Amino acid sequence: MLRKEKPNTHAKPTDFDFLKVIGKGSFGKVLLAKRKCDGTFYAVKVLHKKTILKKKEQNHIMAERNVLLKNVKHPFLVGLHYSFQTSEKLYFVLDYVNGGELFFHLQRERCFREPRARFYAAEVASAIGYLHSLNIIYRDLKPENILLDCQGHIVLTDFGLCKEGMEQEETTSTFCGTPEYLAPEVLKKQPYDRTVDWWCLGAVLYEMLFGLPPFYSRDVSQMYDNILHKPLQIQGTKTVAACDILQGLLHKDQKRRLGAKTDFLEIKSHVFFSPINWDDLYHKRITPPFNPNVAGPADLRHFDPEFTQEAISASITRTPDLAASSSSASDAFLGFSYAPTEEDI
Repeated sequence: MLRKEKPNTHAKPTDFDFLKVIGKGSFGKVLLAKRKCDGTFYAVKVLHKKTILKKKEQNHIMAERNVLLKNVKHPFLVGLHYSFQTSEKLYFVLDYVNGGELFFHLQRERCFREPRARFYAAEVASAIGYLHSLNIIYRDLKPENILLDCQGHIVLTDFGLCKEGMEQEETTSTFCGTPEYLAPEVLKKQPYDRTVDWWCLGAVLYEMLFGLPPFYSRDVSQMYDNILHKPLQIQGTKTVAACDILQGLLHKDQKRRLGAKTDFLEIKSHVFFSPINWDDLYHKRITPPFNPNVAGPADLRHFDPEFTQEAISASITRTPDLAASSSSASDAFLGFSYAPTEEDI
């Protein structure tokens, strides 16, 4: 059951103490915040309306909000607690997760052993399968968008490129994603379907096992050419099952890709995942292969010091009068604000 929505009348910037910058994006920053009334820690994503409107990205922001509201019931998707706005900014109040980005851990260790890579890939696949069941394509799967919680389970974040209303057979053709993880059909600007997410899962699994995305080149045009034309190369001593799932997920023909027929069911039943009990996985009964060992919410060891040492702008904590905003800015984000009902709490 999805959360009931109601106009948010009570959440505002002054309800929170903003403690540290813990991330950055193209439209704003993510901050560690503590709610004053009860000391609960949250990650608060603060976006600048002006930048969003300038880049004509308001539809993506509203789609992100809609998807976040549907995430609440899945263990491996970041959840939304509140959203609100001021005349200049939008605020997403999200689950705070401090085990670090998968990207951070992968950079430090170069690559993971197969059981660890399988565990993360299974939790990611479970999250993607759930989004697909809601007719949502994720479209931006990469290690930077996969976080670890304090126990070491994955939490998928950043839903700005999600596409809603995508039935099983439906296609879309918007060119979006991150260069290293783009599927061939996206590069060709052809209509694509939800199998783009399974291509990305293959690319992330490959990177976990080998340390680099499958068709990587520093020269982006060469990398695009590799994605389109170069056969997949698997070096070293990987199991037959690992080689087979990578070949299946990274099939250049989306109609023959693993997941093209029965979506998540096909992924689940692949021999590579045979050691996984999917019910235990979903209920977090499997002990993660790596524990981030965080001492508590204030432990920021897995965040980049480049972010955490940055000063927090005073404008983030102010609550300007929304009525003072330009009508175009407020009209563009009608319905953005959300607070849980008492029933949800």
